[in-house]
Order: sequence, then structure tokens, then C-alpha cells
Amino acid sequence: MNLRNYAAVLSVPVLGLALAACGGGGPATTESGAKIIDEGKLTVCTHLPYEPFEFTKGGEVVGFDIDVVDIAAKAEGLEVEVVDTPWETIVSGDSLKNDDCDVALGAMTITEERAAVMDFSDPYFQATQALLVPADSTVTDLASLAGKKIAVQEGTTGETYVKENLPKGAKSVSYEDSVLMMEAVRNGDVDAGVNDNGLVNYYVEQNPEVKVTTEFSTGEEYGLAVKKDGNDKLLEVLNKAIASPDYDKAYTKWFGEAPAQ
Repeated sequence: MNLRNYAAVLSVPVLGLALAACGGGGPATTESGAKIIDEGKLTVCTHLPYEPFEFTKGGEVVGFDIDVVDIAAKAEGLEVEVVDTPWETIVSGDSLKNDDCDVALGAMTITEERAAVMDFSDPYFQATQALLVPADSTVTDLASLAGKKIAVQEGTTGETYVKENLPKGAKSVSYEDSVLMMEAVRNGDVDAGVNDNGLVNYYVEQNPEVKVTTEFSTGEEYGLAVKKDGNDKLLEVLNKAIASPDYDKAYTKWFGEAPAQ
């Protein structure tokens, strides 16, 4: 991955949030006992863009993940600040270990490897992998891509799935972010691409030049993460947000239907 030399900090205005009396006061603890690195703020690390989970629109960071973490922030009387962070720094646990943020997210699949370096919330989204191809393609599955090029996003479970199931003679082509990966399919630079179904299906809705032909059942679940063995109270706050009626509203807002029970 072409890691960035700095992290861009973007404030996310949230209507209806009860803001703390003052911010920027250094490490603090909320009334519920959750630890935060900056008083009055819930600082969140993610890697942009990853529509519809987190992306920039009109100068603000928006998306389903942002709405979910906003629920937790509102309950604690905090405003949200988003730090755009290299994905490798997030999944390695370094962003949390180094106190760059309180919560790490990004449609992040819970895996044993990741759980060894960070603590996850309850799962908040079920995902699988989807096969993206040009609209006029006759490709129906991975086997149809023998000898072809398949786009993946670096450091994702989609990349792992393709490498473990690569058809004979096919080549996996890695891209730094999801938009570059999907644009490579749309532009004909590769024959197909594989990434999370929520992301890919959202892209297809906006780009009729591509389509999804199949999904691969991988049993993935997304989680929000906090520092390993360092913030059980914040995990409780996040889990309450995920279990709240406001979560169902956010899910319906972005995916058009209530979440499966």
C-alpha cells in the first residue's frame, strides 16, 4: 500500500449532538467511564473513501459507519472527529495502540488476526464478497476468469479470498483504495473485481456500466474497534449504539431496508 505521510483530520458536524463544554483538553473519561484521547471528542480512524460506509460529501465525512458511531457519540455528549488513516495502520492496530483515535472502523471484518491486536464491538453488519464485472461481460463466477485480471483492494478480506481461490492463469491486481479498484473494472483495465457486497452493490447503483454477477458466501461480520485491553467502557457504549433503534434507522437510510435479525 502507498501509505500516506500524514493523516488528514476532518470534523464531522452532527445535528442534534450535545457538545461538550470544551474540547482539546487532552485525555479524558466520559461520565460512563469510557476513555477518550481528547476531551469533548470521539476521535475515529478510518480510510476514505469506502461508500456507503464512509466517504466525503460536500466537505463532510458521511456514511453508514459514521452514523453508527454518531449514535454512540451522542449518548456520551461528544462531537465526532474523523481521521483519514492508511488502512494498514488501522488493521494492524497501530492507530489505536498509538492513541491516534478512540475508535477504528471502515467496514472492517472481524478476524482472529485483527482481534489479537484490537478489541471489537458486537458485529454490526453482515457482509460477503461480490464479483464486479463490466455490464456486457459474460463472466459469471471466478472460474470464468481463468487467465484474466481480477482487481482487489489491498489489505482487505476480498484480496485474501481472491488469492486463496485464484483461477488458473489469473492475476490478482491490487489497488490502494476501493474507488480505484472499481474504476479499474468500469474502465476495462481489468476483467473483474472482488470486494464487500455492500460497497460493490452501492457502486453498481450509481454506475450502470458495471454489474454484480455473483456473491461468495464468506460469513463476514463488521465490527468497531478500540484499543486492545484498554477501553471496555467505550465498547459498552458502542454496543449500546448498535443495539439501539437509531441503528435500525441508520441502516434503513443507507440500505433501504431494516437489518436482518
